[in-house]
Amino acid sequence: MTLPDFDEVIDRTGTHCSKWDDMEAGFGVSPAEGGLAMWVADMDFRPPAAVQRAVETAAAHGIYGYPGANPAYQQSICWWMANRHDWTVDPDWILTAAGLVNGTAMAVQAFTQPGDGVIVMSPVYHAFGRIIKANNRNLVELPLAQDEGSYRLDWSRWETMLDGSERMMILCSPHNPGGRVWTAEELRQVADFCVRHDLILISDEIHNDLVMPGHKHHVMAALVPEISDRLITLSAATKTFNIAGAHLGNAIIADADLRLRFKAALMAGGVSPAFIGAEMVTAAYSPEGAAWVDSLVDYLDGNRRLFDKGVNAIPGLRSMPLQATYLSWVDFSGTGMTPAEFTARVERGAKIAANHGKSFGAGGDSFLRFNIATPRARVAQAVQRLQEAFSDLQ
Repeated sequence: MTLPDFDEVIDRTGTHCSKWDDMEAGFGVSPAEGGLAMWVADMDFRPPAAVQRAVETAAAHGIYGYPGANPAYQQSICWWMANRHDWTVDPDWILTAAGLVNGTAMAVQAFTQPGDGVIVMSPVYHAFGRIIKANNRNLVELPLAQDEGSYRLDWSRWETMLDGSERMMILCSPHNPGGRVWTAEELRQVADFCVRHDLILISDEIHNDLVMPGHKHHVMAALVPEISDRLITLSAATKTFNIAGAHLGNAIIADADLRLRFKAALMAGGVSPAFIGAEMVTAAYSPEGAAWVDSLVDYLDGNRRLFDKGVNAIPGLRSMPLQATYLSWVDFSGTGMTPAEFTARVERGAKIAANHGKSFGAGGDSFLRFNIATPRARVAQAVQRLQEAFSDLQ
């Protein structure tokens, strides 16, 4: 296998790419004027060559009709979970949605009713709150506590915050935007909490492959199989292999009753998998894809070290230790600036588009989220620009 060149700078402007082509409208940062896109959670890297070959093979055939049964797709998921996560998955457990935001919406519709409370641990991935509110459910934000600069679960506080209307918890594991890899003990505590309060648990594990050296992701379903009657695992190849445009994700559900209810929601929503996306995932979930991911994580770890060293050298800024994902969560509270003030320095001064912390819910106001899955030269450039934008603090 040819090793990937993650240092290659690929011009994505003008390709209908949200990350680069929508940056100016969203943040006032123009790529034409040297702006850096560090917001949307996709990578500026090509996927493994096997994925490209799969797309080219499909294109060479030239017919793009309705997809039928695809056992190779399901078997590739089973292979990946067994070999990368020590989790044995039955192909019958796998139901496919149009991406995991869609999968989350299907779960909310399948297992809750309007007016029910749906719990998240905040701050957290912004699409959860958007989906919960759009489906007329009540968003219940349980605030994460901080311990030595990292997030931790705050059970003593959370137990007092529920009113009995809650029917579901959505867990982000690994956590986005905080980059935490939850320990086995923490995940058991989550499971116990859901049993105690009779909650359906949605475990969104989309970042499960992007774990930094020295840390290990635990699949909730493998760790606590005894809660299978209330557990839905969401996973996808899209973040791992930078194929988010495939709009494909899976709900893996061991319990037959839960599976039927989720399948009914898919039917009601007219959801069916994308033909090309399934071919891409099948190619990615392979030994070649596994070797590519190992190289990717090593590269991301180098970017993480470079970014953290540079950002943490700026007085008042602190990057939360990144255990997983490629999303750096930077706290600006030490600057004494308002969110508007430090955001202006980042966007207008450093010409960097980063996600605003407020969008991630309670506890996010003092943060910006930076996507470091880009060639290292750009990460170095971002660090230099940030140091210049806050040079008066040094």
